[in-house]
Amino acid sequence: MAAVTMRLPAVRAPLDSSASRGGEKHLVAPGDTITTDTGYMRGHGTYVEDDKLIASVAGVVERVNKLVCVRALKARYNGEIGDIVVGRITEVQQKRWKVETNSRLDSVLLLSSINLPGGELRRKSAEDELAMRDYLQEGDLISAEVQSIFSDGAVSLHTRSLKYGKLAQGVLVQVSPSLVKRQKTHFHDLPCGASVILGNNGFIWIYPTPEQKDDEAGGYTANLEPVPLSDREVISRLRNCIMALVTHKMMLFDTSILYCYEASLPHQIKDILKPEVTEEIVLEARQRLLDSEG
Repeated sequence: MAAVTMRLPAVRAPLDSSASRGGEKHLVAPGDTITTDTGYMRGHGTYVEDDKLIASVAGVVERVNKLVCVRALKARYNGEIGDIVVGRITEVQQKRWKVETNSRLDSVLLLSSINLPGGELRRKSAEDELAMRDYLQEGDLISAEVQSIFSDGAVSLHTRSLKYGKLAQGVLVQVSPSLVKRQKTHFHDLPCGASVILGNNGFIWIYPTPEQKDDEAGGYTANLEPVPLSDREVISRLRNCIMALVTHKMMLFDTSILYCYEASLPHQIKDILKPEVTEEIVLEARQRLLDSEG
């Protein structure tokens, strides 16, 4: 019979917020006055009333020169051109696929916005339209880049690069988009033996690092070979480390995930999500980040 771990509820002290990256943040709630200075421009998450700039959402005030906006702490994904996203195909329509990307509206991947298998780039024919399900079908996970934003806020995607396309063996983790740090690249091969795609939309894909890049497939053939136990253990540990960082609202990027992974090595994978272990490894990862910045 398998052992069962029994835990009693306990009040735990929150992590010291003073150790957060970037120091204190200016947090506001809906209706709070941000400034009475009329020289500022109104950005997202704000409105003007009686010559006062007021927050319309709960979040962090961000200023870029004279532009003031409020970045919501918890919100659906709002796409920006150039973002890397991970999504799931929900519907195959005429000359397009509908994709779930954690935004208000389904995103769109047009048939004209993909490279054909092998990286071939040409005008799509009626035969290509009939073969759409051979490339991508409902339930498939893909990585893509935001190409444009429609007037209603829906996102148009493209996969015109061999690094994008169908995702094969791995684990999907869904987090708040606000916790994913924007970087030059969101594809990371970690030294622990696994790779991650940190989607700007809050969908994170963890998968075994491929031994060689298969450019011939063009991103539409999924490798369904069994994954070795050692790789599965690394992926499981990375997944639990990401959830530990999310629990303590730490930004997710390659360095923070790797530091948390290394701090978790003395513990078993199943113990990482225990509150006292989570707190210990997140504190260690946070301290290493602060030391590296100093």
